Amino acid sequence: MKGKKNIGHITQCQICLHENLETILALGHHAPVHAHLKKEQLSQSEKTYPLNLCHCSNCGLLQLDYIGDPKIIFPPEYPYQTGLTNMLIRNFRALADLLANKYSLTKNDLIVDIGSNDGTLLQGFKEKGMKVLGIEPTNVAKIANENGIPTIQEYFDVQVAEVAASEHGKAKIIALTNAFAHINNLFEIMKGINLMLDDDGIFVSESQYFLDAFEKTAFDTIYHEHLRFYLLKPLQKLFSLTGFSLVDAEKISAAGGSIRVYAKKGSQPMSERVQKLIQAEEESGVYDQKKLMEFAQRAIKIKHELISLLASLKTQNKRIVAIGAPARGSSFLNFTKIDNHLIDYACEKKGSPKIGLYTPGTHIPIVDEEKMFQEQPEYALLLSWHIGEELMNLMHKFGYKGKFIIPLPEPRIVKEI
Repeated sequence: MKGKKNIGHITQCQICLHENLETILALGHHAPVHAHLKKEQLSQSEKTYPLNLCHCSNCGLLQLDYIGDPKIIFPPEYPYQTGLTNMLIRNFRALADLLANKYSLTKNDLIVDIGSNDGTLLQGFKEKGMKVLGIEPTNVAKIANENGIPTIQEYFDVQVAEVAASEHGKAKIIALTNAFAHINNLFEIMKGINLMLDDDGIFVSESQYFLDAFEKTAFDTIYHEHLRFYLLKPLQKLFSLTGFSLVDAEKISAAGGSIRVYAKKGSQPMSERVQKLIQAEEESGVYDQKKLMEFAQRAIKIKHELISLLASLKTQNKRIVAIGAPARGSSFLNFTKIDNHLIDYACEKKGSPKIGLYTPGTHIPIVDEEKMFQEQPEYALLLSWHIGEELMNLMHKFGYKGKFIIPLPEPRIVKEI
């Protein structure tokens, strides 16, 4: 079975190719979440794409119906670096330890990470003495290479997979963490992985888990980088179509709720853990069209409640800033129409490449967080609400004395941690 390599509007499911995708939530036209602006660009037009969450009634996959050009969505100057997020560093070190022990990895084994970013995951395997190889299309690959993590700077496809397998041999582990939902054409991805993976190797993916987003109304995970929003039943279908088996899976806390999925070549038994997770999906209502529309209605209700809250504070001459300018925050701000009229500025920690730029679409200036500690605005909106407790503790530790606004799963003001 072969899918089309589309850019632009699509009408068929990215896994089962079923026609007539059903729109669940239309979020409007958004700029790519990392298309931050320089001051001189604020008066110019911005490139935007339609952003619609759609449902395949045949296999259950939640997905976008518009695929942006990856060279625009993930440009060479893409600013995201895994190594700047403590939560991801901890998660990837734990993953390296887990896989090394679970599969008795040796120093002769090759570990490949697709969408390897700055090499943070592979660093953990390298420290154990294993051979590592990253594949990363953006300039952050240069950082990985400078740090001793050999990395191919290319967009992943079958040709890149053939070259990697020829030059480096077959891999015992292929990881695709936080990028499995990002790459267009799943069938080419799986063919490339098949080419690179040893016959008894393991393909491990980590993706934001739509069941968590569904239960928490986390509509901020919907943006153009995420072409698909995974559940286990659609993944089981994908693997069966591409010569793999879904053998195990586990829920993890990363990124506000993710699913770690293990697949092997050929026909393999499914763990009891996967069976229980699929049963939980079915019981949640996440495959039910009516329940999905209720998710969309909750998102719209939250949007209105938060705008009302922020507008009320502004009429009282309160200052409101945002903590962080994450990708999910860009999607959140654009859907809710919260812009520089409601938010004075967004704070990033020192060293962030976003400092001095403006948020796409909403034009909120991004500054060093030191400004917030000096000015002490009355309220701080947590755009990375999924790690809210950790961030609030840090902000208090660094001297912030104001109140926090947590936007999801329902807008609320937090006075004390």
